Amino acid sequence: MRLTAPGTAAIAVVRLIGPLIQPFLKMHFSRELVEGRCIHGILRADDQVLDDPVVVAFSGGADLNLHGSLWIVESVLRLAQKAGFEVEPALSSPSLASQFAESESIIETEVLIALPRARTQLALRVLLAQTEAWESLESRHSAGLVNSSEIERILSDRSLANLLALPTVALIGAPNVGKSTIANQLFAQQRSITADLPGTTRDWVGEIADVGGLAVMLLDTPGIRQTSDPLEQAAIARGGKEITRADLVVIVLDASRPLEEGQRQLLDTYPRSLIVINKSDRAPAWDRTVVRGIVTVGTTGAGIDDLRKSIMAHFSCLGIDPSLPRARTDRQREMLHSWESSVSQV
Repeated sequence: MRLTAPGTAAIAVVRLIGPLIQPFLKMHFSRELVEGRCIHGILRADDQVLDDPVVVAFSGGADLNLHGSLWIVESVLRLAQKAGFEVEPALSSPSLASQFAESESIIETEVLIALPRARTQLALRVLLAQTEAWESLESRHSAGLVNSSEIERILSDRSLANLLALPTVALIGAPNVGKSTIANQLFAQQRSITADLPGTTRDWVGEIADVGGLAVMLLDTPGIRQTSDPLEQAAIARGGKEITRADLVVIVLDASRPLEEGQRQLLDTYPRSLIVINKSDRAPAWDRTVVRGIVTVGTTGAGIDDLRKSIMAHFSCLGIDPSLPRARTDRQREMLHSWESSVSQV
């Protein structure tokens, strides 16, 4: 369970409870624990260093005092979940949250709980509109004005959940196709090193980007190619693990380079990916009708707005109406399912 509030901070505390603590820390933490003492060490997932936390063990549990990077916290929670821990969101229930948030209704409490996760203006606007939206919905339901199709629409709407979830988007491609340049355009500033040399990105770079109002963890991965450089091989392997966990994969192709030069294999490996055809201002080396995608020029920013819109559309966040109610919590979904049963019987 995360003890500190969601969001970026200097320190984040994750509490582990139960019989899995000892084997988990023995496998992933570099030092032996002493109950009641602060132990500083290295926390690893396989061969990757996640953080150098201070761990405090106590009877029945242990607190991991991590650096407050969102990526670090999410990586540690995923690692714990993989090891068999049940991950509970911070302040996950209205009864617990009522100790921390002053509110007049359960829906308002749920909104206040989620506020720290609203990282963009769009997320904040949609979230804050939920109190009024749900109060109106409940009023219309009491009057018999809510039908099953509206309930189904609310249940299937994942836009608010995605706005708050920080989905992961991985940029992949052959070396020197312009991934880092496109990443910098999405970040709206220089974050990844760019150069006209293959292998410039020697490790994957993960950071939060505001993509048209949707906050995503954007991963700029090393160019995927055959290489004898052991450092580059390790970076590509680590990047591959992140790609498999990504919520969306964006393949960047170089329009001026033949598809056979390390590009076609990516299309076959990741068939559900979003495709970007970069360097479209240069003479094409293949028929663009064979592979269709978002046409960009990373160095000038041409086509980047289309890429932003496509990413938002993938996560159902393009052109959304903030005033509509959206089911985000278990309580809301359970209530809608109960309504659905009653509506079906009428």
